[in-house]
Amino acid sequence: MQSSQLVEIFMGRGMIDQYLAQDIMDEEQTSGKSMAEILSEFEVIRDSKDIWPVIASELGVEVMDLTHLQPTEELLEMIPAGLARLHGAFPVDFSLDGLHVVLTDPLNPQAAEDLRFALGKEVVVQVADAEEIEKKIAEYYGADGQGIEDAFGDIDVTNEEEAEIDVESEANSAPIIRYVDLVLMQAVKEKAADIHFEPFEKEFKIRYRVDGNLSEMQPPPLKLSKPIISRVKVMANMNISEHRLPQDGRIVKVIDGKQVDMRVSSLPTQHGESVVLRILDRANVSMSLAELGLPKNVDEYVNRTIRKPNGIFVVTGPTGAGKTTTLYAALREINTTDAKLLTAEDPVEYDIDGIIQVPVNEQIDLTFPRILRAFLRQDPDRILVGEIRDKDTAQIAIQASLTGHLVLSTLHTNDAPGAVTRLVDMGAEPFLVAASLEGVLGQRLVRTICKSCKSPYEPSQSILTQLGLSAHELGDKEFYTGVGCDVCGKSGYKGRQGLFELLNISDSIRELITDRAPTVVIKQKAIELGMSTLREDGMNNVYRGVTTIEEVLKYT
Repeated sequence: MQSSQLVEIFMGRGMIDQYLAQDIMDEEQTSGKSMAEILSEFEVIRDSKDIWPVIASELGVEVMDLTHLQPTEELLEMIPAGLARLHGAFPVDFSLDGLHVVLTDPLNPQAAEDLRFALGKEVVVQVADAEEIEKKIAEYYGADGQGIEDAFGDIDVTNEEEAEIDVESEANSAPIIRYVDLVLMQAVKEKAADIHFEPFEKEFKIRYRVDGNLSEMQPPPLKLSKPIISRVKVMANMNISEHRLPQDGRIVKVIDGKQVDMRVSSLPTQHGESVVLRILDRANVSMSLAELGLPKNVDEYVNRTIRKPNGIFVVTGPTGAGKTTTLYAALREINTTDAKLLTAEDPVEYDIDGIIQVPVNEQIDLTFPRILRAFLRQDPDRILVGEIRDKDTAQIAIQASLTGHLVLSTLHTNDAPGAVTRLVDMGAEPFLVAASLEGVLGQRLVRTICKSCKSPYEPSQSILTQLGLSAHELGDKEFYTGVGCDVCGKSGYKGRQGLFELLNISDSIRELITDRAPTVVIKQKAIELGMSTLREDGMNNVYRGVTTIEEVLKYT
């Protein structure tokens, strides 16, 4: 349920005032607790379960006790399993006024409307404890995976190659809508970062990227590729009649009571349009630097650097290394009332209160350099540039830092020392880079071992040889791996952890930059001065049992 709705209900009933409401909303932002738990802690209600009578009263119904409810087979069949799980809906009765259902989010009118459309029946919303509803859904509708197949119950998928279907009308049909919603729900549940819809000559693949790895789900029938892709394009407000040009769009959808933002990109291919959805996890944007797992010395350095009055701080790494998450965490630390923060992003991924965010738009020549020039006339204290891509952006970023602004940005390089030579190669003067650059943080994301199936193992000699380690050097160190279980989907990994290397721009490093020293020389000097490389940080995580040697070798 959306927190603002609940707070408004309690304010409307005089149970909280506007000041307490703000404290409650702030607590939810920082703690990650549910609104029911927070209301209980603030003694607005006695127990988190007391939230349901208030909601029921608001909707003009009674709270139902589902403990002894035993629905008939006919009643259960009125809502397919996939639809029940998608909307958190459970049928409790059927009468002349319609199908009575309890919803895990009874305040979401869209869920009831979607059910009415999909079932072709009037839906009457009742209220019950969300935990009880979820238990009933699990008890009577079985495992999650069954829902995807249920979505096609109303479509004839025989004779795929011969059948011609009306793409536009099929894209708006209830089964297609239901199927796409289920795919999105499953992806969000599995914490996927991307969803790929990929048409080929003889098959249509749907793949999720979870913890950096792609995994394929049960493919839908080939003839439904166009309606499914058209449905995604409709949701993203894209032109469904244009198949020859790439398009971009955005989907904002409430899934499991949470607002999920998705960036959508379509690409014309030989066999149809390939569509990729990037799921923007709002849980990440609320992260603080303390939650990123930075080594102690790196954490202290970053916290000092982002509070400096001027200079450039760069986070570097390949796509998907978590650079944006790190920078947003840094912005949260310095987002105070006494500082003016401006960001130029391509695109703006999340709205952050208190920060002026500007999206890049190449089509109207609203580029990074042009936005940055405008920024300098907006009296900023700190500026975030999504990415330093060219000479103009680099030069204006340097100019901004030298005129008393702190600039945060990203670069695509293999390691931290490589960022220095990349800036010089772009055309920035070495002495200006040396004068303005404060530090470079290189990072990668590696998968962490699943805690449920973690077990010790002996690495092979070939792996140790790749690392340049001998049995004598290892001593009595233990290594761990995940053997695979239901919790991690048999992969042996669950979640990800950052690896970091920090290049502190000291005086001796500044001299090397001014002398146009190559990357390898700068790196060697930094190591002499105490820099821990990505590989070393990776091996520290291996020795601590956080990740595996294979993951460290893969990403460093």
